[in-house]
Amino acid sequence: MNWQRSQGGGKAIDLVMHLADVDFCTAVQWLEQHVVANHLGVAKPTAHASGREPAVPQGAQGARKLRLPVPDDRMLDRVRRYLTRRRRLSASLIEPLVQSGKLYADRRGNAVFLLVAGKAERPVGAELRGTGPRVWRGMAPGTRKDLGYFWIGTQGSHEIVLCESAIDAISCFQMHPQRICISTSGVQANPRWLSGLLAHGYEVHCGFDADAPGDTAAARMIAFHPAITRLRPPAHDWNDALASHQ
Repeated sequence: MNWQRSQGGGKAIDLVMHLADVDFCTAVQWLEQHVVANHLGVAKPTAHASGREPAVPQGAQGARKLRLPVPDDRMLDRVRRYLTRRRRLSASLIEPLVQSGKLYADRRGNAVFLLVAGKAERPVGAELRGTGPRVWRGMAPGTRKDLGYFWIGTQGSHEIVLCESAIDAISCFQMHPQRICISTSGVQANPRWLSGLLAHGYEVHCGFDADAPGDTAAARMIAFHPAITRLRPPAHDWNDALASHQ
């Protein structure tokens, strides 16, 4: 618990994220390198100069097997209320996501946002967001953020905004329905799938939060890909911006 910031209550991954000021994926990599690799007696992976994820240690693949939460339709109304009432998201955007399976509720009442890859939209992970009184977020075990992402938008659009979370992506799309909005599930300067979007001619904006971590990650992303432009939210994040306009 960090009493000065009134933050805490998480477990190992949250601790590494807080102390090192890194995103979820980087924290998992650190734990794999210093805990899983040592325990299994395998070589530690090294960081890539490209800024992309290092390879999973050989022999530790089981630790990365995707385990998506089991859907529980009994908790769907709770998730809907949280997203529409507390997060001010439009039900007209939430319902198509539910019907497509890209958003669902688990047995704890968490909102589950699927990360998908390819034209077949194969699930490669999920963002989890608590809907109770305690602020909580996480990722499904085995999520591979380097392989896919959560997205919302109109197919055929050639303008993309990268956001830090699924809720921010939905909020951004609600404000700018002519764009495709993607969640990077945390600040990632150079996710593996990003170069592919640029190669297909998309105009990409980095819409990370208007704070120091967001600005730093955006600057790194633009250094990797100069064609990307910075699009700072008009509030701290896109959901705050949405709420302030209502």
